[in-house]
Amino acid sequence: MKQLLLKPVYIAVLLCAFSLIACAGDTTKVVTNNKENADDVILKLPEGFTATVFAEGLGHARHIAVNANGDVYVKLANLKDGKGIYRLRDTNGDGKADDINGFGNIAGTGIAIKKGYLYASTDEEVFRYKLDENNNVVNPDKPEKIVTGLLARHEHEAKAIALDNDGNLYVNIGAYSNACQVADRQKGSPGMKPCPILDSAGGIWQFKADKRNQTYGDGVRYATGLRNVVGLDWNTATNTLFVMQHGRDQLHDLFPDLYDTKQSAELPAECMYELHKGSNCGWPYIYYDEFQHKKILAPEFGGDGKKTAGEDAQDPIFAFPGHLAPNGLLFYTGNKFPEKYKNGAFIAFHGSWNRAPEPQKGYLIAFVPFKDGKPSGDWEIFADNFSGGPELTASGRAKHRPCGLAQGPDGSIYVSDDSKGTVWKITYTGK
Repeated sequence: MKQLLLKPVYIAVLLCAFSLIACAGDTTKVVTNNKENADDVILKLPEGFTATVFAEGLGHARHIAVNANGDVYVKLANLKDGKGIYRLRDTNGDGKADDINGFGNIAGTGIAIKKGYLYASTDEEVFRYKLDENNNVVNPDKPEKIVTGLLARHEHEAKAIALDNDGNLYVNIGAYSNACQVADRQKGSPGMKPCPILDSAGGIWQFKADKRNQTYGDGVRYATGLRNVVGLDWNTATNTLFVMQHGRDQLHDLFPDLYDTKQSAELPAECMYELHKGSNCGWPYIYYDEFQHKKILAPEFGGDGKKTAGEDAQDPIFAFPGHLAPNGLLFYTGNKFPEKYKNGAFIAFHGSWNRAPEPQKGYLIAFVPFKDGKPSGDWEIFADNFSGGPELTASGRAKHRPCGLAQGPDGSIYVSDDSKGTVWKITYTGK
């Protein structure tokens, strides 16, 4: 594994002198005067890959999108200097943003570019901005309102978005519950069946990408039984939507007679699903156990950790360890990386909070190879050490938490961090 982006300064200078890496300390700091930079970590990447800091100090940077000219757009969870979107532009070709412009007083998670428009979401709405022939946003203070009135009840309210090639917009409507209990997250509380939340949340809704002022009721419930999705991407190789579900929490806390703390830390799996119209992934009635390789009846509905269920629910296409918090998903279509990465999936794991007393995990970028539209091998860690070290990972005190992923026109990939607002650019040099 190659180690990158070093601190303190004398180490960075020495490494730069030997031309091993690009100096993170040279990054132009035009967004903030605070010293919130990323040269406090050493990113670990496979041999031949290099990471540089494209921008930093952006605040709570959520999802990102890259335009055909290389402009990077970052969506912020909270406004920074009154702006919720920042455009990062590298004008001199040195791999670092030196022209940074904020616009839009809308905070949130989702952002995407399609057919000359920049789409951005809040927790309740989706907007779009026209991009002109010079790749600049037209009327940045007057975006078109595409969808309004989306459900947001202060749990899993982030609206991640994706677009297909047929004019459709997909929006996650997260469940405002952990497991649809009568009393949410209360010890021993039974589940509600049928779960009333599924009528309006716990799934993916489909809207028209070019129709203004759609309401929640105008959308189509495209898929159901998904507790919460933050990472999603339209896979152009399969022409289908893929999502990463955040698995349910607190098996031991809520049902200590059925689960010990280790089981609670490791279950359920974080699952990748390939969706089609009408897909049902089974939440809240089941969860997926990656050790038994089975769909297990949830304890709120009479499960004991062994009973299987969910005959009407689809299996995940891939299962990861529990509680890693998958917040970004990207299918790589570029030609810059080695062939093994072509059409494969990168996943940004934001990191756990709920594995105690076991060590916390995550804070990394994973990769899953694909062939003929299906996973073709085990997952591997692609980029690691965003946290700053094993002790910081184990304690959950990560310095950086990867959230968004996007592919640049040159075949590089970008990673956002919603802890300190760093954006990395990862390239392959083969050297």
